[in-house]
Amino acid sequence: MGRVSVLNTSYAFGLLIHMLIWCVAIEKSGGIMGKVVDVSDSDFDVATKSDDWVLVDFWAPWCGPCRMVGPVLAQIAEEREITIAKVNTDVNPLTSGKFGIRGIPALILFKDGEVVDRMTGAMPKQGMDSWLDRHMT
Repeated sequence: MGRVSVLNTSYAFGLLIHMLIWCVAIEKSGGIMGKVVDVSDSDFDVATKSDDWVLVDFWAPWCGPCRMVGPVLAQIAEEREITIAKVNTDVNPLTSGKFGIRGIPALILFKDGEVVDRMTGAMPKQGMDSWLDRHMT
């Protein structure tokens, strides 16, 4: 019985050390960056007000340019402290209509729940970085 408890303590101590090393690595790398989330009509308001910077991507599965923009946005989420909120316009028509989305991909940048800027159409990563830098720096 005592031996099991020693093993469990050793395991817990090793796990704690591993977590501390991971936290130091995150701190040295600049912290945890953004994330990509799927958003629906019902949770759109919560998603856009829950983080400091939120970039909403209005897209559809059949849209070729949307499929090109997706990996670029995922890379941006890895590099910046921003939430990429993806709204599928085929299944979330209320939010798309509320913001007057007529063409996709359409991107709307929010800060603290307020619209900062919008952009329609695909663009390479360098262009997106430039567009975001104008607002986020």
